Amino acid sequence: MFKRVVRQSKFRHVFGQAVKNDQCYDDIRVSRVTWDSAFCAVNPKFVAIIVEASGGGAFMVLPLHKSGRIDKAYPTVCGHTGPVLDIDWCPHNDQVIASGSEDCTVMVWQIPENGLVTSMSEPVVVLEGHSKRVGIVTWHPTARNVLLSAGCDNVVIIWNVGTGEAMITLEDMHPDIIFSVCWNRNGSLICTACKDKKIRVIDPRKEEIIAEKDKAHEGARPMRAIFLSDGKVFTTGFSRMSERQLGLWDPDNMEEPVSVHEMDTSNGVLLPFYDPDTNVVYLCGKGDSSIRYFEITDEAPFVHYLNTFTTKEPQRGMGYMPKRGLDVNKCEIARFYKLHERKCEPIIMTVPRKSDLFQDDLYPDTAGPEAPLEAEEWIEGKNGDPILISLKHGYIPGKNRDLKVVKKNILDNKMSKNTENTPEHCPTDTPMLLT
Repeated sequence: MFKRVVRQSKFRHVFGQAVKNDQCYDDIRVSRVTWDSAFCAVNPKFVAIIVEASGGGAFMVLPLHKSGRIDKAYPTVCGHTGPVLDIDWCPHNDQVIASGSEDCTVMVWQIPENGLVTSMSEPVVVLEGHSKRVGIVTWHPTARNVLLSAGCDNVVIIWNVGTGEAMITLEDMHPDIIFSVCWNRNGSLICTACKDKKIRVIDPRKEEIIAEKDKAHEGARPMRAIFLSDGKVFTTGFSRMSERQLGLWDPDNMEEPVSVHEMDTSNGVLLPFYDPDTNVVYLCGKGDSSIRYFEITDEAPFVHYLNTFTTKEPQRGMGYMPKRGLDVNKCEIARFYKLHERKCEPIIMTVPRKSDLFQDDLYPDTAGPEAPLEAEEWIEGKNGDPILISLKHGYIPGKNRDLKVVKKNILDNKMSKNTENTPEHCPTDTPMLLT
């Protein structure tokens, strides 16, 4: 019986490369707040980074081309009264970003098309409902204007950003701090990792836990859980001996893991980034100086180690570019934005190929920016898979559809402040259109 020593995979030779210094973003005071989020969010237009702010919370939004040294006086998004803990770009509008903060609020911002000229302190909408700091914000993958937030009050709230109202509040499911929340591919389910060492798969509209696993990782340090495109759940955590682990679980049978790997004894939380098109998971440990990547397949051992990209400097956080923001002509299959103490450094992952032609095996159709569902349709029970686009000729951004916010009750007083930004043809008592 001969065992094939080297598994065939087109991603076996993926290699990482940091860009040259002049393509980094320098002199940024990255936040020092103690919280295990990525501190960085990226899309094809902007990179957003949570920064140090005196007397409040702020994050910086830089157009991708604005590399080099960033002026100390560069404008920030600074409406929060406490440190910002998490930020997330809307997948359906590259100018809309949400932020969660220690001030217990979630804010949604519309960034001008060419970036900030002056600091921004007025969000489009403030979402108030958490009684403790908000550490997680994540947009619905396929329904427009649906945003999930999770706070240290152990509550998950799903908002309709278009009305500023909470549609779903999941209150009694988590007895302790929620470490991570992730939507599945069509946004019908969420999976959560909690300090009580349980992984839960939840149907948010039915407000039901449909699968859970106690002690998915037995160590006390934080876990992470993400959905893969086939519905399985991938987790990172710690063993009882404080070794870092990764696990693969099938929600239809959570008793035994599909696969568990011990990795090392470092103590940084492993942040997983997943590419559904190639089934590659990238693990970035906070405080590590490496990115490990694995391919997930249907054959044992299911999680296959590919390689490690190593640098000298430890990472404070990490941003991950959506597929439509990559350079397909250079066979780039992932791009990370690594946060150092004072700078942000892009890292490019490439599959070496001899041909200059479009490599369609590396770039199957990927999720585009168009939302198949409206918030109202989703809450009524409809599901929609992502609308896919081809990257054959590169990604050509369309015009961003305006974010409509129907100002109601508590938001009415903000309306008057925003009237000068309202287009002339739009009277202030109709939904405000932000271009």
